[in-house]
Amino acid sequence: MKTNVWKLTTLGFAAAFGLALAMPDADAERQPHMQNALGYLKSAKAQLAKATADKGGHRVKAIALVNDAIGQVEKGIAFDNRR
Repeated sequence: MKTNVWKLTTLGFAAAFGLALAMPDADAERQPHMQNALGYLKSAKAQLAKATADKGGHRVKAIALVNDAIGQVEKGIAFDNRR
């Protein structure tokens, strides 16, 4: 009986793996790494906005650079979604 359960379990895993290979990659559209990066950049922007202003212009420059990075990531996501 244990052998049959093991065989069925192994067969089930093999079938699930085969189905996973046959199905389109859903992550191709969601782009989890790009979405994560976008979230981190937006969080960084919020933290920079909360920081005290007296940083010799470096905080303001950092906010501008983060805004540029957010725009580039969004463009990258949009580009990949069109393919």
